[in-house]
This record gives sequence, C-alpha cells and structure tokens, in this order.
Amino acid sequence: MFTGIIEAVGIIEKIEENGSNIDFTLTCPFTDELKIDQSLAHNGCCLTVVKIEGDRYVVTAINETLEKTNLGKWETGTVVNLERCMKMDGRLDGHIVQGHVDKTGEVVSIENKDGSYFVTIQYEDDGSFVTVPQGSITVNGISLTVAKSGDTQFSVALIPYTWEFTNMKHLQAGDKVNLEFDIVGKYIARLIKK
Repeated sequence: MFTGIIEAVGIIEKIEENGSNIDFTLTCPFTDELKIDQSLAHNGCCLTVVKIEGDRYVVTAINETLEKTNLGKWETGTVVNLERCMKMDGRLDGHIVQGHVDKTGEVVSIENKDGSYFVTIQYEDDGSFVTVPQGSITVNGISLTVAKSGDTQFSVALIPYTWEFTNMKHLQAGDKVNLEFDIVGKYIARLIKK
C-alpha cells in the first residue's frame, strides 16, 4: 500500500528488453536503503526491486504492466516519481493507493495560475471509473484532489511544491500519465454497473 506522497524522483539510466518484459535501471537518492524484493511505486506503478548495484537498482515490468501504464514510453533520462510502501506506524498523508495503475490518461492542458498549476487530463471511459470534485485521484503516483470533474476528464490543481518536486513540471499537453482511481469509487462504479 502507498499514500501517493512522492518521496523523491528517480532517473532512468538503462532500459533492457528481456523477452516481453523490460528491465529498468534507475538511480535515486535512497538506493542505498533499498533491498531486493522491496515494492516501490514508479509513477504510481508498484514494481519489485530485483537487483541493486551500487547507486543503481533494477525493476522489471511485465507485458501486462506495459500495456496498462506509460512505462513503455520511458526513455533513458526519464524522470520518475518514486514512493516506498507505507509504514504502518506512520501518518496517511495522501490517500489509500494500491500501486495498481487502472489506465493511462492524456494531458489536455496545463495552465499556470500565477504560481499554482491547473492540469486537465482526459481518459477513455467504459463506465468503470469515476471522479468527483474534491475526490481523490492518483496521477503518476501523486495523490491529488480533483478540482473539476467531467465524464471523461478531470482537472487537478497543484501547489508549487508538488510541481517542483515531482515529474509534473516535465509534462506537456499530449503526454500519457498513469491513473489510479479512488478504490471506493471503483467499487461503487462496479456495483452500479451491475
């Protein structure tokens, strides 16, 4: 489990195909604290650390993950939001995040609102996902509050800190982002659909 509060950003150093899987080698400020078999959210996608070599570590994305996320678009030098799993003795500062990306969305627009940023994202709707104003959404692993909600798009407002210390400042209109919708909202949407 995660909270959606980004701990640091990592940099993609190397990408290797391994059958239908991809091994990503990254660096980050806390590589020396990682251990093999540890869960780590990368842009909101939970991946397992499979190797540590000095200041670098390796995670593997299987085909299923690559199909549902934006990981297949990563390149050497890509900046990735990172969060280690939640400690049970700590505060839940964001919201309950599973690290299971539901789908990708596309950035429609980014507006600078004199220091804060208003980001609008659209996604394909099949009736399984819903957002509500002041509800929770995870975008590239970041726990955010929905500012505006529509049938196939939503907007979030970012404070300067979130803009500066995550990979949001690197996004442009047309970029794909990973989305994890609120878990309670997903269950309700599923029940109503039935």
